[in-house]
Amino acid sequence: MKPGENEKAGPITDFLVKDHKRLEGLLQSAVAHAGSVDQETYDQFRAGLLRHIGMEEKILLPAGQRLRGGEPLSIAAKLRLDHGAIASLLMPPPSAAVIATIRAVLKVHNIIEEGPGGLYETCDELAASEAAQLLAKLQAAPELAVLPCSDSPAVMPAVQRALERAGYDFHKE
Repeated sequence: MKPGENEKAGPITDFLVKDHKRLEGLLQSAVAHAGSVDQETYDQFRAGLLRHIGMEEKILLPAGQRLRGGEPLSIAAKLRLDHGAIASLLMPPPSAAVIATIRAVLKVHNIIEEGPGGLYETCDELAASEAAQLLAKLQAAPELAVLPCSDSPAVMPAVQRALERAGYDFHKE
């Protein structure tokens, strides 16, 4: 069974899995020509991924905690570390190593969210009759203005620290 393809998929799962697929399509398009990156498409990917992370951090995880009587979801801490690592990877210019690392992190991270018993299914189950309202909040999340990539010498050490905290390695070129 593929992640996100389970019989318990509800409206939250459907919406967020489709967004994962949309984002993967943008990344694929941005790097479709070997040796170059379509910066405009990559910037759309970056803005979309940061919006997606924001939906999870500002809407979904707090709703899950509220619906559990104030107790955070067991996977919330891991997801937050992953989100920090992913966001850090969107700071430097998109080298082959950065793209490979983004893909490696998302491969693991998306399973935690999409898979059976993952974040999305759990939130669909917890929300039950509130699922439609929660979905509407997710759909209404604002688009983000994103700063340009930075090649500042401070960026890559920050990326490395964020990856290490989340348990990932940087994929060298």
